[in-house]
Amino acid sequence: MKKLALCLLLLSQSVHAEIEIYQFATPELESRYQNLTEELRCLVCQNQNIADSHAELAQDLRRKVYEKLSAGESNEQIITYMTDRYGDFVLYRPPFNVKTLILWLAPILTILIGGIGFWSLLKRRKNTQPELSATERERLNKLLQTKE
Repeated sequence: MKKLALCLLLLSQSVHAEIEIYQFATPELESRYQNLTEELRCLVCQNQNIADSHAELAQDLRRKVYEKLSAGESNEQIITYMTDRYGDFVLYRPPFNVKTLILWLAPILTILIGGIGFWSLLKRRKNTQPELSATERERLNKLLQTKE
């Protein structure tokens, strides 16, 4: 049994995560790096920013942000570079323009359409209850009186 466990251990591939360590000249550059990597979306994961993602593309994007910060570029220049290369989807907060209009209006339209649908369902449900005829009411009253 020990030999089997040893063989399995030797045959298994080791999994390792590379930890990136960047040296910054000033704490301000490090803060800008953190803000930028939290503001940019990982294009592979799509629901994580590049600061939290372990995808290779996210590592490349983090390295590119570091290189551009070290070269003295501003946050706007770095964001412009990323959006020119990957489009507005790389931003967690895309700008409000014609191309991103659906991103901004979709939640509002979804809530509005859902509210209208729910309201019409309630209205239809209220109107579908049949009215009792006079003979049915009389019969119902007799039944209720006999039970008491």
